[in-house]
Amino acid sequence: MTKSIPQNARVVIIGGGIAGCSVAYHLAKLGWQDIVLLERKQLTCGTTWHAAGLIAQLRASKNMTRLAKYSQELYGELEAETEIATGFRRNGSITVALTEERRSEILRSAAMARAFGVEVEEISTSELLDRYPYVNAQDVTAAVYLPKDGQGDPGNIALALAKGARQRGAQVFEGVKVTGIAKKNGAVSGVSWQRDSSDEQGHIAADYVVNCAGMWAHQLGKVAGVNVPLHACEHFYMVTDNIAGLPQLPTLRVPDECAYYKEDAGKILLGAFEPTAKPWGMQGILDDFCFDQLPEDIEHFEPILEQAVNRFPELAVTGIHTFFNGPESFTPDDAYHLGEAPELKNFFVCAGFNSIGIQSAGGAGMALAHWMEHGYPPFDVSDVDIRRMQPFMGNKTFLYQRSKETLGLLYADHFPFRQKATARGVRRSPLHEHLKQAGAAFGEVAGWERANWFAEQGQDPTYDYSWKRQNWFENSKREHLAIRNNVGLYDMSSFGKIRVEGPDAEDLLNHMCGGNMSVPVGKIVYTQFLNERGGIEADLTVTRLSETAYLLVTPAATVIRELSWLNKHKAGANVVITDITAGEATLMVMGPNSRELLSKVSNHDWSNENHSFGTMQEIELGMGLARAYRVSYVGELGWELYVSTDMAAHAYETLVEAGADIDLKLCGLHAMDSLRIEKGFRHFGHDITEEDHVVEAGLGFAVSTKKPSFIGRDAVLRRKEEGLSSRMLQFKLKDSEPLLHHNEPVLRDGEIVGYLTSGNYGHTLGGAIGLGYVPCKGETIKDMLASSYQIDVEGTLCDAKVSFQPMYDPKGLRMRGLKEAGKRRTEDNTSHGITDTLKEKSPSSGQLRGL
Repeated sequence: MTKSIPQNARVVIIGGGIAGCSVAYHLAKLGWQDIVLLERKQLTCGTTWHAAGLIAQLRASKNMTRLAKYSQELYGELEAETEIATGFRRNGSITVALTEERRSEILRSAAMARAFGVEVEEISTSELLDRYPYVNAQDVTAAVYLPKDGQGDPGNIALALAKGARQRGAQVFEGVKVTGIAKKNGAVSGVSWQRDSSDEQGHIAADYVVNCAGMWAHQLGKVAGVNVPLHACEHFYMVTDNIAGLPQLPTLRVPDECAYYKEDAGKILLGAFEPTAKPWGMQGILDDFCFDQLPEDIEHFEPILEQAVNRFPELAVTGIHTFFNGPESFTPDDAYHLGEAPELKNFFVCAGFNSIGIQSAGGAGMALAHWMEHGYPPFDVSDVDIRRMQPFMGNKTFLYQRSKETLGLLYADHFPFRQKATARGVRRSPLHEHLKQAGAAFGEVAGWERANWFAEQGQDPTYDYSWKRQNWFENSKREHLAIRNNVGLYDMSSFGKIRVEGPDAEDLLNHMCGGNMSVPVGKIVYTQFLNERGGIEADLTVTRLSETAYLLVTPAATVIRELSWLNKHKAGANVVITDITAGEATLMVMGPNSRELLSKVSNHDWSNENHSFGTMQEIELGMGLARAYRVSYVGELGWELYVSTDMAAHAYETLVEAGADIDLKLCGLHAMDSLRIEKGFRHFGHDITEEDHVVEAGLGFAVSTKKPSFIGRDAVLRRKEEGLSSRMLQFKLKDSEPLLHHNEPVLRDGEIVGYLTSGNYGHTLGGAIGLGYVPCKGETIKDMLASSYQIDVEGTLCDAKVSFQPMYDPKGLRMRGLKEAGKRRTEDNTSHGITDTLKEKSPSSGQLRGL
């Protein structure tokens, strides 16, 4: 008898792969009732059934590693709970390098693993052969071994999760396709469904809907009016015949040959992440796709196989049992999608796992269930938060082009500053062609093409990637020093610009911001959106434009996040919230001679007395108009010039022409980052996240607790009363040669106590600079400074100087245009960023918004 489908549910989960089963399991484990999971065909029939089943622990960030480790621990317990054999075993994994650059990468990864609490060993060639005697190790430059990595049976793990959910009351229906998504008052209200191969259909009213539709998640998202950017690609592996005497082996990864080797029941599975992938399903995926595989393409796989025969010589005398080609979905940035969709309240997404769905799904399901239960994730998951996706990224042509690259990037060299090569040029500043003609080397963030550095005459403006000093290092140094010593110009038109206007604008922003928004027209306030836990949801400046209008300026990549947060909390406020990012260009004129340059192009009074730090004024610029903001993300005297896009080219040309006789330097984003880290300015998404308490981040000065009520106020007061559990410090390597990027372990008196949240080279300070949190419960600053500190760079411990204040211009005199030590104008309304945050400070340290 066919089981009847309920008409009401608390939550409907769409998709019965491992992701959907995990979400159902974890919601049921939290005690949710009326859980309904709908699978269009059969459980696991999309991608899960043919996954390789590798279950690694280490990912690219601390919290992604936490989720992967959770998955592994969960899968190790499922069999006892559900009596379904999951095939899980910890057989370990080995990654080998064949080049010096890859050697640097895997040794840095090993150091990162130590910082994240993942057991790891750097092993010699002889130790490699002891653990994996079948490998040709003649050209191996380094190897690392993770003993607790594992593997399992993907299909049975998913079925075990489904059974665990059923045991707690969840209902699972196969052969039921969702045909529509219902909405009411901006929130999801239910789904329409139809039985497979049947006319039976119906509707389920639901408080929540979760899109776990895998390859179909993009299409389902469009039905709901939600952007879920992903595209299926063909994914290949082969399985050998039995190899006599083959023992259980660790998983072997050889990323330089785009290959991995998994021992399974006396056979070897050889999988590939080829550099140029084959997108699939451009016209949509057929409704009857179920446990299907795609046509073989030996020619496409052959280059991988040829190298594999050399790497694993036994393959030359072993037959092929299975050649498999099946589709998997990939996202534009190789990170999966998790969280509440910004377009539709209570519509959540858990999809797009980029061929790491088995190792990710357990943790992803746990995090999403926590999010749905509490209204926020268990810790910062911004790496995979779907709000990072831009609307244009759902474009099919964009996804088709980008997916050719993203599959291969999983095993490509993960060089610092590596830029995507495909699907470029979508969003361009109105100054793009001017910058291109000037020799700009462009990088891409949120689709925006941005000048990262400028080539000299005759130099090719392209990247030559390395873990050492890259080909643009000296270019960026010259740009860095130009801003420190003279004057530089860079384009930040990609800054997010959000206008909040209406009778309730001041009250709304005072509720949402830590800083005080009751300021005069023209005042710029550096502030944060805080959550109820005191974590940082956004890092921005807010400028009062009129009695009823404010401009919010945010990092380029977080505009969707900020808009979502504003709309979520505006309630019945009488305001209009508008994204005006594309309407204005932003030119930065920075450096001790910025006042001289600006005086050449405008009759505005640029003096401290007339235009003090932290204020905005409307000006004439050349023959046009602009707004000049006295702020700085580089720690020098300077202004941000906001110009309507129609006047942007004129403003740029006017500045460049006027700057010719004072050696104005065009500068890029790499220089801006090296400048800001010398000043200890925080980078949102690295140094500060929703998990980092604003006081421990050293930004307590930007919070006005004198306001009677704002989101996070109680958490700020509580932390100040209880004392800090950690502090953000600035580090400088005493050896000027090594480079820092992020995630390098921090050692205090020989013990790992944390890791760097960001790093770059300080050309003024003469060494690599990093920021990172260090535990300090019950300690004074003096206690912490009494310790010795080291940073682990590729397994080498490098001595580091540490500071609570910015090592460059700690009093911020240069940025405020002051020369005499100790002199301070009250209207400057500023303080340095790294300080004793238990003390109240005046609310602005300059422009600290992220890149």
